[in-house]
Amino acid sequence: MACAVTNQRKAVNTLIAWAVGLLIFFPILWTILTSFKTEAQAISDPPVFLFFDWTLENYAVVQERSDYLRYLINSVIIAGGSTILGTLIAIPAAWSMAFVPSKRTKDILLWMLSTKMLPAVGVLYPIYLLFIQLGLLDSRFGMVIVLMLINLPIIVWMLYTYFREIPGEILEAARMDGANLRNEILYVLTPMAVPGIASTILLNFILAWNEAFWTLNLTAAQAAPLTAFIASYSSPEGLFYAKLSAASTMAIAPILILGWFSQKQLVRGLTFGAVK
Repeated sequence: MACAVTNQRKAVNTLIAWAVGLLIFFPILWTILTSFKTEAQAISDPPVFLFFDWTLENYAVVQERSDYLRYLINSVIIAGGSTILGTLIAIPAAWSMAFVPSKRTKDILLWMLSTKMLPAVGVLYPIYLLFIQLGLLDSRFGMVIVLMLINLPIIVWMLYTYFREIPGEILEAARMDGANLRNEILYVLTPMAVPGIASTILLNFILAWNEAFWTLNLTAAQAAPLTAFIASYSSPEGLFYAKLSAASTMAIAPILILGWFSQKQLVRGLTFGAVK
């Protein structure tokens, strides 16, 4: 009897999980389907789901109108650069807070997290002026710095949480064997926290890839990533939904593929240290 009840609960939980997953995925699916419609079909009422004349015209128009490869390269450089730089800074910072805490460590962590609650538009004007003065406006390096600073609190918080799950006695043993600070972090701590570090890198790469506010306001032509590529299909003449959907599909396709192939590593990292 108990086994039957358990199986029923598992079945119900599975159905709920599938329902939630499909609900979350439906906007992405609808965007992909709309990208294969004509503009008339994209705004038809009632909307058509599967039974419509499939076309690749929108993708052809997007390719002719925009240099997709340039936007893609900018996104890879900006998202990858900001994630790598942020991780290199966050690892020693998280090590210090996890293994050499002070009375103000928790206050510092809370203050860092509170900066994420600051409305971005509130600091746009001074950062914009600073970028003009430093010659960083519409530059990849400038966007790498901005996105690194934006996501740095999350990187530090995540790594701090993972590092706390590692027994400090292991690091003490490494010190007794003559390991200096660099070797302790590089050859002892980092290999043990690979799942956590990998999930942190993946999550922050996705956050940087999807960032739109700063990329739209601080880039124009040279450093514009795929978020600007999508926004270019919103014009004063109106929204071209089919072409906008095609551009969106081309923009999210690389990150969807990356997320699909790295999902096991991401889940493993997010549950790192959950079971002793």
